[in-house]
Amino acid sequence: MTTKEMVYIVSDSVGETAELMVKAVASQFFGQDVEIQHFSYVEDEQDINNVITVAKYRPSIIAYTIVLPDLKEYLDHRAEEEQIIAVDLMYPLMNAFTEKFNMQPNRQPGQMRKLDENYFKRVEAIEFAVKYDDGQEVRGLKQADIVLVGVSRTSKTPLSMYLANKQFKVANVPLIPEVPPPEELFNIPRKKCVGLIISPEKLNDIRRERLKRLGLTNSASYASLNRIFEELTCAEDIMKKIGCPVIDVSNKAIEETADIILAMFNKRGSFA
Repeated sequence: MTTKEMVYIVSDSVGETAELMVKAVASQFFGQDVEIQHFSYVEDEQDINNVITVAKYRPSIIAYTIVLPDLKEYLDHRAEEEQIIAVDLMYPLMNAFTEKFNMQPNRQPGQMRKLDENYFKRVEAIEFAVKYDDGQEVRGLKQADIVLVGVSRTSKTPLSMYLANKQFKVANVPLIPEVPPPEELFNIPRKKCVGLIISPEKLNDIRRERLKRLGLTNSASYASLNRIFEELTCAEDIMKKIGCPVIDVSNKAIEETADIILAMFNKRGSFA
């Protein structure tokens, strides 16, 4: 029985980066037929000694991603003592960053996992915003971090997506005179609900442009000032009943409105 080539992956985090690199290199020699053993979350010299003890009794390579300088130096020293090949997979690129960009690494383990966690939280928030857009699922109101309410064309959807990219779960509900708002809207904490209002003239311009893009006539009631006044009056009455903060988005970019909402959030610590 032949013994597979052995690579010990050592990391002060999980070690996924090192494993991917080892497999990529191994594929150039003998496919994926290489034995890999992990030593994850090493944090002191004893952990390093454990790796060395195992590795020195078998022809092997140590591939490591360790960002803590003292731990890295100790591993290099012990590997040299035992004549074990130890390869730092991060140092060459980190050194290049330092030289080229005149920056110093923060030397904190687990940063990739934090980035991954942030990425998945952002994806989850975006999926939430899509699912609970335009009042599609009132169940989402209780689960949301932020609930936006307002008449049509007050930028509820793009604002929801912008905030979702900042990892906030956002639901939005259109306010229409002929459609009673869901009861759930009055049962959630009022401070996590935000009302969006807009000047009648601005909304008239936006809706007329919207109709033009759709190839529809400007005479549609959707863009008439009378209809707009009716919708805005109804929306403001509902917002007063909810007791939520209100933002006038008439002359504000999405980013500006989002900054105001986030400032409210940070001031209170939570919309809840």
